[in-house]
Amino acid sequence: MVKAIRVHQPGGPEVLVMEDVDLPAPADHEVQIRHRAIGVNYIDIYRRTGAYPADYPFIPGHEGAGEVIAFGDKAKSFKVGDRVAYVGALGGYSEARNIAADSVIHLPKAFSCEQGAAMMLKGLTAQYLLRRTFKVKKGHRVLVHAGAGGVGQLLCQWASALGAKVIATVGSVDKAKIAEKAGARHTILYREENFVERVKELTKGKLCDVVYDGVGRATFPDSLDCLKPFGMFVSFGSASGPIAAFDIGLLALKGSLYATRPSLFTHIARRRDYEAMMDDLVDAAKRGFVSLGQPARFPLADAAVVHAALESRATSGAMVLIP
Repeated sequence: MVKAIRVHQPGGPEVLVMEDVDLPAPADHEVQIRHRAIGVNYIDIYRRTGAYPADYPFIPGHEGAGEVIAFGDKAKSFKVGDRVAYVGALGGYSEARNIAADSVIHLPKAFSCEQGAAMMLKGLTAQYLLRRTFKVKKGHRVLVHAGAGGVGQLLCQWASALGAKVIATVGSVDKAKIAEKAGARHTILYREENFVERVKELTKGKLCDVVYDGVGRATFPDSLDCLKPFGMFVSFGSASGPIAAFDIGLLALKGSLYATRPSLFTHIARRRDYEAMMDDLVDAAKRGFVSLGQPARFPLADAAVVHAALESRATSGAMVLIP
């Protein structure tokens, strides 16, 4: 029996309920992990509200880190006591869990469990956005929405290290300082400024090669007006609500643009891709391209408080739950 946060119906943060749940022995292809830290991400809110479907009741959370305490007969790449991290199926908001061994990686010694829990989903998201979806290179002009957020800061850091000129939208002066410290050359206060007009001013009319948008409804379709001909709009989240259906001919009218909605789970579906992406992320951290830092820590029992803060967009950077 372990403590876990469960959701029995869609709703606000109040539907996150701490309960005792059974933890069976791991199946053949599974490992059992005692959590030391659990990552918190906006996808957890999508699951909680029902925007992303799940079977009820469920335990939220797609990433975590800790030690292996048991493993199945066909999961012998691991042994008891191994420090590991993962991104994978629901079940993270718990003291311990079983998860498919293919979702688990050995945590490099240089990273704490808190860093491991916070870097998996956010770090790998930044990796596939910058290195696989649109390959950012020196001289590219990049617009990052919500540049002070967990993924936003990593995008600013890594894109800047790759030689790109980064513009970030933020919600406050304090968040502008965070995005600038992360590598944004310019910041736009989206509550006070028209971000399309500011992008045109900052780029002297040349516009951007790519827009990375984790905000959604509030920034679309205006983001398309920030792109030069043949530029790419990359939607990877919908913090303000999902983007409604639109006439695809809009992409032609605005300059033969490209638009895509990728998913991390598609990118890591093959183990060799997952491992290669992790190697690239770890290398970027070792070279100082990204700074994982130490995320803000909160007790697992305070999951509802953390969700409320994240949903109100009052947070910046990564957060983890500690069982």
